[in-house]
Amino acid sequence: QVQLVESGGGLVQAGGSLRLSCAASGRTFNSYPMGWFRRAPGEEREFVAAISWSGDRTYYTDSVKGRFTISRDNAKNTVYLQMNSLKPEDTAVYYCGARLGSNWFSRYDYGYWGQGTQVTVSS
Repeated sequence: QVQLVESGGGLVQAGGSLRLSCAASGRTFNSYPMGWFRRAPGEEREFVAAISWSGDRTYYTDSVKGRFTISRDNAKNTVYLQMNSLKPEDTAVYYCGARLGSNWFSRYDYGYWGQGTQVTVSS
C-alpha cells in the first residue's frame, strides 16, 4: 500500500551536511510513524531516527543527537533527515521505512522499505 523512495545521498567531507528525502506514495502515508535506518559496510541495519505521524514526537539514536533532525511534510508525503556535522562513521546506506509495529527503535517493526540512498563522508 505504501511505496517509499529515498534520495539526497552523496559524497561529503567531514563536517558537511546533507538532507535526505523519503517520498511516499499511497493514501495511508499520514497514518504511519516513519523512521530512518542505516546500514554501514559489514554491519546490520541500525536505527537512526523516527517521527510520529503528526511530527510532534521524534526519537534519535545517541550518536546523532544534536546533529541530525527528522521532520515530515504530510502535504508532500515526504519525510526528511537533515544531517549536519557529518562524520566518517556516518557513512552508510540510509533507508526509510514505515513503522508497522510498536517499537520505535527496532528494524523489525518497520516495513515498506525503500531502496536506500548512499551517504559517504570522507576525511
